[in-house]
Amino acid sequence: MRCKGFLFDLDGTLVNSLVVVERAWSNWALAHDLDPQVVLDFIHGKQAITSLRHFLPQADEASLRQEFLALEKVEAEDTDGITAMPGALALLNRLDDLGAPWAIVTSGSVPVAHARHAQAGLPRPQVFITAEQVSRGKPEPDPYLLGAEHLQLPAESCLVVEDAGAGLRSGLAAGCRVLAVHAPADLPELAQVDWVLPGLTGLQIQAEADGWFSLRHV
Repeated sequence: MRCKGFLFDLDGTLVNSLVVVERAWSNWALAHDLDPQVVLDFIHGKQAITSLRHFLPQADEASLRQEFLALEKVEAEDTDGITAMPGALALLNRLDDLGAPWAIVTSGSVPVAHARHAQAGLPRPQVFITAEQVSRGKPEPDPYLLGAEHLQLPAESCLVVEDAGAGLRSGLAAGCRVLAVHAPADLPELAQVDWVLPGLTGLQIQAEADGWFSLRHV
């Protein structure tokens, strides 16, 4: 596998925030007389506003905005239990040592994404794409296209690293090379991506000529 830039999802890829995400959304579901498991099965990899529109189809935009802000506050303030995924810190430090272009491309908003990134103790990315910067979130290609644009690289030369079906579809639609990590084995998108690994541990990066980087897993 070779690429010129790296586009990382945040939750579930670099950061283990599952307990926090599921706690917030389960409580929200119960407060709205919804089945928490149905809600959890839908939300992963998507912008919160997309999920709110899905489960509250009769709500007007003002009501949806209030729901979003209340949920955002809960998710931004609840960081108990958030940790870096195994191998994430070493991998990002290696990219920084090599001078490799990398970005975080998340469906989370600024308050939520920055709180989780800080709690996990990860290095600061060169580019941090959040929900506020795109009108169409994952699974549309817009987030990863914007990430590549901000790295000043063609999307096809970038590697997307993702765990969720919506994010994998977004990376594929953007024309990027796609690496799935921590992904459920039954995801249909796994048949379409370039590479599937159980996690980030053991991923080795080497600099090559003309701005390319090679990857291998040991």
